Amino acid sequence: MTSHLSRAQRLTRLALLTALALIIFIVEAQIPPLTAIPGVKLGLANIITLMTLYEFGPKDALMVLLVRIFLGSVFSGQMLMLLFSLAGGLLCYAVCALLYRHVPLKRLWLLSMIGAVCHNIGQILAAVLVLGTVDVLWYLPVLVLSGLVSGCFTGLVASALLRDCRAPEHTAFADAGKGFFRANSQGS
Repeated sequence: MTSHLSRAQRLTRLALLTALALIIFIVEAQIPPLTAIPGVKLGLANIITLMTLYEFGPKDALMVLLVRIFLGSVFSGQMLMLLFSLAGGLLCYAVCALLYRHVPLKRLWLLSMIGAVCHNIGQILAAVLVLGTVDVLWYLPVLVLSGLVSGCFTGLVASALLRDCRAPEHTAFADAGKGFFRANSQGS
């Protein structure tokens, strides 16, 4: 974890992660759907949420998630989707926050798959409430399958990025050779 960071360093890194998650979310929203099935997407911004969960803990991961969901809905003009994003995101978060301490980094893909399926279940439950019908439950198997695939992908990417960002010899953010999640020994 990043308990060695000063408060300013921690806040700065969390702000950068939040901004990165928001950028990824907005860019992904502009990409044409990968399939004709509505609602199926990779959920690439969840890579950042997973990284934050493992590096900063559940409280900070929740803040990154909530800010990204709210601002993403505002900036993409999809305020109607806010309820669905919150329902899916919060259920996914709750399950991942409970399990992440028991899932090693090399198995992050598994946690991500579980989280993605929970995200889809949360969205379907929101749809049942909004639409007032259980007919949308027929859509759940398709979303579960897509969640397994996208969750595996995002988990593998998050795991690889975390390993790279933790390594002192490799740094994606040019943090004086210390890695993004490591504090600079000169107190920057």
